Amino acid sequence: MTTQAPRLIRSTRLLDAVENRIRSEFDAPPPPDHALSTAELLELAHAYQPFAVLVTHTSPLKGADVAALPESVKLVATVSVGLDHLDVPALLARNIAVSNTPDVLTDCNADLAIMLILAASRRAAEYYTLMKAGWGRALGMGEMLGHRVSGKRLGIVGMGRIGQAVAKRARGFDMSILYHNRRRLDAAEEAGATYFEKLEDMLPHCDILTLHMPGSPTAPPLINAHTLGLLPRGSVLVNAARGSLIDEDALIEALRSGQLFAAGLDVFHNEPNPNPALLALPNLFMTPHVGSATVETRTAMGMLALDNVGALAAGKPLPSGVSA
Repeated sequence: MTTQAPRLIRSTRLLDAVENRIRSEFDAPPPPDHALSTAELLELAHAYQPFAVLVTHTSPLKGADVAALPESVKLVATVSVGLDHLDVPALLARNIAVSNTPDVLTDCNADLAIMLILAASRRAAEYYTLMKAGWGRALGMGEMLGHRVSGKRLGIVGMGRIGQAVAKRARGFDMSILYHNRRRLDAAEEAGATYFEKLEDMLPHCDILTLHMPGSPTAPPLINAHTLGLLPRGSVLVNAARGSLIDEDALIEALRSGQLFAAGLDVFHNEPNPNPALLALPNLFMTPHVGSATVETRTAMGMLALDNVGALAAGKPLPSGVSA
């Protein structure tokens, strides 16, 4: 247990409220003026010998990077829910604790998923493009029509915290909720939703499909030509989870052919430089991986990361520690 202010470094400048807390409660160098690369972060770690390292996905720590951390480091606290950028087993094997920031970004991610559902269904990208070009003429009665979401059948893949929050919001649109999950929820969590043990059995019943599960760069995409073909023709696909969940070539073909009416994506295989063929599609509404990008949520994420640093320094359990 340490009696001095815990020493920490961070890979990027955090929100003002979080930076103010760092200055008052922790021993830390000034915030960086840019998001540090992994090499820059490791250089700073060796110069400062911190107790804790705060990171985001822009500074991954894997393999040799983990081995290169100085012995002073006892915690890597990622300001994110996702752990794709961390080699958790390697960190734990070095007796370096790992924490993330679940729960605090549930609402904002669910809000964004609903935004993507509405924007894709109602052709928001095309309307915005038309307006930016000056509009210039009245639209005919049958021109540029979208689809209402009210009363539609929403399929949710991954019924964890965010999936359940999406379902709660979707019920405000009188949508029927279907879901596929590793386990069936209890009746209270299910709240009338229909469970499908097999994804393939659910897909033919989905007017809209939204993804809310972890992804893995090494696993085959969950959504591919086969699964897209099981959806009703003219359905809508939304992904605010991980880009690795979708075969982007199959998605492009489905959007071009009309198998999908539209899609809404917040995540991509190649971030921050997505496939140009995706960018050219008029029926694809896109956002730049901003599910947690609100003042309230990013502040809460930073504060939770600091809560973990303070707890470990005081010899207390981590509020949101990650196990093997």
